[in-house]
Amino acid sequence: MTRDDINAICAALPGAEVSDPWGGGHEAWKVGGKMFACIGAHTPGIAVKTAAVETAQMLIDAGIGARAPYFHRSWILLPWDVDPDEARHRIEGSYALVRSKLTKKVQATLG
Repeated sequence: MTRDDINAICAALPGAEVSDPWGGGHEAWKVGGKMFACIGAHTPGIAVKTAAVETAQMLIDAGIGARAPYFHRSWILLPWDVDPDEARHRIEGSYALVRSKLTKKVQATLG
């Protein structure tokens, strides 16, 4: 997967917006102002949120990803060479998780 592939997956999600909140080439994908995915400026891969610390640890133990530096332990870093279907599944899952925690009013504006 490339940065462009990941950005295309994220951009296709309803209400998804990208920003560079820390400067220097980061791509933080958000829905309703809450981040669901982040591509770092230097660390190769994409960080995504999982439902729980245990889920992230299971994915790390299975060799699918690694601990996402600077993020809560429920986040995982998927490397660029992750299977494209796995990447899409994890990105969409992270998006759904974050979106589900938004208020119903905000969710209604996302389409």
